Amino acid sequence: MVQLSNVNREQINQAKQVDILEYLLRNEPNNLHRVGKAYYLKDHDSLEISNGLWHWHSQGIGGRSVVDYLIKVRGFSFVEAVQHLTGNDVPSLNIAPKSEPPTKLDHPVFTLPPRNKDNERVVAYLQGRGVTKSLVLDCINRGSLYESGDMWHNCVFVGRDDNGKARFASLRGTVGDFKRDIEGSDKRFGFVLPPMDQYSNSIAVFESAIDALSHQVVCPGFKGWRLSLGCTALTALTNFLERHKGITDCIICTDADQAGNIAAAKIKEIKGIQTTRLLPPKGKNDWNDALLATIAENKPSLANQLESAKEKSTGPKKANAPVDVHKKSTLPERG
Repeated sequence: MVQLSNVNREQINQAKQVDILEYLLRNEPNNLHRVGKAYYLKDHDSLEISNGLWHWHSQGIGGRSVVDYLIKVRGFSFVEAVQHLTGNDVPSLNIAPKSEPPTKLDHPVFTLPPRNKDNERVVAYLQGRGVTKSLVLDCINRGSLYESGDMWHNCVFVGRDDNGKARFASLRGTVGDFKRDIEGSDKRFGFVLPPMDQYSNSIAVFESAIDALSHQVVCPGFKGWRLSLGCTALTALTNFLERHKGITDCIICTDADQAGNIAAAKIKEIKGIQTTRLLPPKGKNDWNDALLATIAENKPSLANQLESAKEKSTGPKKANAPVDVHKKSTLPERG
């Protein structure tokens, strides 16, 4: 076991100054795949390198330091990482990592949550978010959505590969703001809404499944694919484009915030497709906000509904007839 005394503070500071992309280009050049200005590892395709940072999306870890990358991804000890980066353990930087890349067996096994006996809470929750019942049921029938059978009754949004095998799942609480991906999820396969036109060459890209559903309600005229990235990483999109060579047009529907704008800029740099940035209408942050705002605008206020119902039940008021403000409402009882 190498002791900490084998490295000094100067070496540690020197190691922490190494740029992550520069390191990978010199040590793992054949393991990098470029998408726009970002790079992804081929052996861990949810690990993104961009703007001097690395982020392993499927594991929820990341940072700026190459020392952390070597420890958390490549299995180095702290002292080994520092010595490696300062050149004290090897004649040059052009070496393979000291440990083999983790195999798939090292990752959490992906397992879908148990199913509830029905989907009533999921249907009610998504209807409350403005999504039509028919669209929710369509997703359930296609196997891309269901209600978990645990005590939480979460929405489970499922991403499948070309053979129909579940490879990814994200949870959304039907109560509160809970959300997370299932451990072991493969971020290459996001939640998808199939095209209205099977020959469509267009895809619309969203950060979340609920935004994709909301867009289908707000913009029923769009006949192409709808894909949820499950975040702002482009892994699901790049994999989708590789599997669907006929896609030529991409509508970028990420959120109207800094993260969404950065993701949109990266998508615009993907070669082989034409892109259009489509911000949510009504000045809202995302497409579900826009859907709820549209519903609110088209729905009369409760006071107007009551007044309209009252006039229909009592008929037009007679001229000069006194109005009793304490009179009991003549609205019909609700069954």
